[in-house]
Amino acid sequence: MQVNLDPDAGFCFGVKRAIKIAEEELSKFENLLCLGEIVHNEEEIHRLGKAGLQTVGNNEVNKQLKKRVLFRAHGEPPATYEKAKENQLEIIDATCPVVLKLQQRIRSAYLEMKPVDGQIAIIGSKNHPEIIGLAGQTDGEAIILETESDTDRINYRFPLRLYIQTTKDKTVLDKMVDLITMKFEQQGITKPDFKYFNTVCSQVSGRIPKLREFCRRHEVIIFVSGKNSSNGRYLFGECRSVNARSHFISAQKEIDIKWFDRGEKVGISGATSTPVWLMEQIAEYVRKI
Repeated sequence: MQVNLDPDAGFCFGVKRAIKIAEEELSKFENLLCLGEIVHNEEEIHRLGKAGLQTVGNNEVNKQLKKRVLFRAHGEPPATYEKAKENQLEIIDATCPVVLKLQQRIRSAYLEMKPVDGQIAIIGSKNHPEIIGLAGQTDGEAIILETESDTDRINYRFPLRLYIQTTKDKTVLDKMVDLITMKFEQQGITKPDFKYFNTVCSQVSGRIPKLREFCRRHEVIIFVSGKNSSNGRYLFGECRSVNARSHFISAQKEIDIKWFDRGEKVGISGATSTPVWLMEQIAEYVRKI
């Protein structure tokens, strides 16, 4: 049986940067607090936890901590920065530069729209940490479009600016733009003040064609991802679309020997939040099988 590791799988730039910052801080100090999970991968969190990284929630950001707090790659809303400063906490900011730039764009658009009663809409999962940070740039006024029915919350009589979560699929943006355009027309507005922007991370969108090709070249695909990773669920869906024998796992213990036959090619891939060391560990285990 031939086992191959997907050369394009593994941490995206933003996650790599956040992990590096955390490791550098832990090399200088015994421990470090991280506001929320640094990455949606249980195995990597466990590894960093042994090195001294402790995950805390927003409700734990208070003066009693008296410590340094890492802001992960997903970014935080302005209110979190204010709360940390009020409680005299040292902020170690590991926000992904791509997310940070989008935060700034949305803030600028919000300030531009406010005097004309304009609206900011963001496509994404309302409970995702990145979306919470992006919505915070609009003082919580952004319309979050999680499903097509959420477009009913838009007032089509006023200007609209549309953005999308960086880890989403561009086809979702295209479908939402078509739907919103149709609703403007249904309202009798033929020349709406409507602008939309493709803010999907190029590293995420660029993976899809390569991932599909990798899946086609193998009989069996083992896709490694944390259960809480939205990017993992999305990429695994792409695997299944071209290879029905694709299996989603979070750890080695979830592998079933019945998935494999002798002489087959097995591909190991993963999400942008999956560490390479974990995929290598899985590949070695499959080789031993």
